[in-house]
Amino acid sequence: MNIREAKNEIIRTVEMYLDKNEFGEYTIPVSRQRPIFMTGAPGIGKTAVIQQVASELDLALVSGSMRHHTRQSVQGRPVIKARDHDGTQIYVSEFTISEIIAAVYHVMQDSGKKEGILFLDEINCAPEALEPMVYQFLQYKTLGNRQVPEGWVVVTAGSRPEYSRSVREFDISDMDRLKRMDITEDFSVWKQYAYQQGIHSAVITFLELHPQWFYSIRSTEEGMQYVTARGWEDLSTAIRLYEKKGFEITGRLIGQYITDEEIAEEFGISYGLYRKCKADYRIADILSGKAGKEIVQKSQQAKKKERYSILGLILEMLGEGFRKSASRERSLQMVEKALDSMKKSVKEDRIPVYLLLQEQMDWLREELRERTAANCIAAREREQYLAVMRTLAEYKKNPDTGAPQKDFDKIKKQFGREVRQHEKQNAQVKSMLEAALSFLEEAWGKDQQEMAFFLTALTSFADNPASASQWVCEACFQYEQEQRLAV
Repeated sequence: MNIREAKNEIIRTVEMYLDKNEFGEYTIPVSRQRPIFMTGAPGIGKTAVIQQVASELDLALVSGSMRHHTRQSVQGRPVIKARDHDGTQIYVSEFTISEIIAAVYHVMQDSGKKEGILFLDEINCAPEALEPMVYQFLQYKTLGNRQVPEGWVVVTAGSRPEYSRSVREFDISDMDRLKRMDITEDFSVWKQYAYQQGIHSAVITFLELHPQWFYSIRSTEEGMQYVTARGWEDLSTAIRLYEKKGFEITGRLIGQYITDEEIAEEFGISYGLYRKCKADYRIADILSGKAGKEIVQKSQQAKKKERYSILGLILEMLGEGFRKSASRERSLQMVEKALDSMKKSVKEDRIPVYLLLQEQMDWLREELRERTAANCIAAREREQYLAVMRTLAEYKKNPDTGAPQKDFDKIKKQFGREVRQHEKQNAQVKSMLEAALSFLEEAWGKDQQEMAFFLTALTSFADNPASASQWVCEACFQYEQEQRLAV
């Protein structure tokens, strides 16, 4: 299965394990909840997908790698205890709490969440001294003399023998107690993630033309040369920051993330073409509907790689507009929810509005703290919390007239202006999309591969809960209808 299918299956499994009957007992007893065991190539996104699952299900998350643990940290340190048995004092060895189990209790206490995911990576690469404890953990969910708290789903990940010399195969009796998921690399799935996350268009365009280089691990005389999904994403982040600071993008930088020399060299050439297209084609003019005949004619004469660079630049600017629109829409929904919760108190209790606003800000701040402590909040969600708190703080600056309803009505009007501003910005993004489609049709025609590629890429933005998603769907639907009529 690919990483998206694995994510969906993990979500279903976690929800199944946390399902309860009418008495509050787990439908599947903890003893029969098989730990999930993901296997796949390194850098494919196993850790990232667990973080996404925890965020989407709002569950606490504790994660770690078994490769870096010691016997004492997993089992706990030995402690000699005196015990009385039938009048005879004997000494027995006990153990302090496992660092892994202690981390679970710490997160539960700090976040207030009683249910979560315990994720242990490289479970089949643990040091030899830990093997008995690993097998005991997979069978009984215990480490040392402590069991994983009820309500915590165990998820593990492991490497394959071809990627690591440290891998130890599990026996059939151990595998029969696991819920195994074998994950394979899939560029088409990663591409959708890349567009939504704002991966640099030079990276996406290059991989679109060379999908066989998305993931590669091979042995050479110089050693292992590898390219992973994680490497491409980290290279994207580095390029963006280098561009922002005006640093030169060199082959040395690329090679720090893409260790396969051939692929790194080819990407360097592709990135040079990307920079040339960015300078030669005025993308802002194209998206504002001001692309003159000169740009259209130049685009028509461009070769395939250059055309895809142009498409990548257009998609990058559109994607930024879509993501901002989606983020702003979510923030406005959260602000609206806060104002709705204030409405009753304003009407019945006549509490000053500035106090109600402070109450909402305190509640959001505490929820943000709890989710941060639980390791279940994505960077995008964190920014939305902060944006909402900034908006409420601006509302709080309004002078208190002593008439709560009047003050509240004033804030609602201010919120209405912000909604209209958002709608205006949405209209600008829609106009950009329409201009892009017009340009592509004029430059390369409706039935060419450039238009098909563009619309396919656009569907990657359709999952965003924003009005822009509707425009994307409408554009794709209209294109499909025209294609059917043409046939």
